[in-house]
Amino acid sequence: MGFVYKTEEFNKVLEALESKYRIFAPVLKVGEGRFRDTDVIRYDYISRIEDAELEERSDYSFKEILIPLSETMFYFTEDEIKEADYDARPVIVLMRSCDIHAVKRLDQMYTGNGPNNDWFYERLRDRVKFALIGCGKACPNSFCVDMGSNKTDEYAFSIDLIDGKVYCDVKDEDLLGAFESAGGAKDNVEPRCVTEAEFRVERPEEVPIELFKDSMWDEYTKRCVNCGRCNFVCPTCTCFTIQDIFYTDNGRVGERRRVNASCMVDGYTDVAGGLVMRKTNGERMRFKVLHKVYDFRKRFGYDMCVGCGRCDTVCPEYISFANCINKLNARVKEVTENV
Repeated sequence: MGFVYKTEEFNKVLEALESKYRIFAPVLKVGEGRFRDTDVIRYDYISRIEDAELEERSDYSFKEILIPLSETMFYFTEDEIKEADYDARPVIVLMRSCDIHAVKRLDQMYTGNGPNNDWFYERLRDRVKFALIGCGKACPNSFCVDMGSNKTDEYAFSIDLIDGKVYCDVKDEDLLGAFESAGGAKDNVEPRCVTEAEFRVERPEEVPIELFKDSMWDEYTKRCVNCGRCNFVCPTCTCFTIQDIFYTDNGRVGERRRVNASCMVDGYTDVAGGLVMRKTNGERMRFKVLHKVYDFRKRFGYDMCVGCGRCDTVCPEYISFANCINKLNARVKEVTENV
């Protein structure tokens, strides 16, 4: 069911939803960017539509709501273990189509990737609803159209802010009362979506084994500084490490945390005996690229990358992931044509 609201009317919708849900949305943080005079857009609580940044893509994805950067799993003493408390209130997250597609990837890895689901992820995921932010224009560095993530109908409701009015398509009947009571006009509403992204990419269907050691990856050994920013802003990167924090010198009282990790950062592939599985940044880039657009698809039938373009935007060395994909595809063609 579709509704059209003035902004003050839609704020009544949010007020009604807040009685049950915590509402997260992209928020512009003035002066909180990487430098003192730069801004950043990241997820935070909102209570008014004016607080949300709906035109520009967030610099950081929604994933910190489902997989926090650092999460205490349990506390321990010599005698007992206590599960860490968590906020069990339901959540609504406003996000773009590419990010809603990214949720499918997170679900696949945490709840569809073996005989046992990840309990810490599952308890958060079960209480989250997703609201679609319509895209009126392509985001910088994005290639979502070619990745098939530019459009979705997997949302509780949609939001498009156009000329001071809020257009909503409501699919979740549990939320319908909040929308009907706010005084908006009923209308047919279809969320906006982009049909042309900034970049075009072509993924290879198969990657010959010899390309795993190809010289094309050497470029990134020189260019990449293994800062890991691309992983931390990516909505589909899920790797974490386990850390035990000890409160006492004897190590018998403390807490266990899981903390986001990055395949591009030193130490990620270190194993017992001092062996490092991927030493150079080129090897790490090869692993990341192939995992995003080949290995994951071979296992689950669709690509891991959703083409949001955040990794390109945040990279201090201006490495373009879209270009990485196209270079890989071109190299595959060269190798297979010469066979």
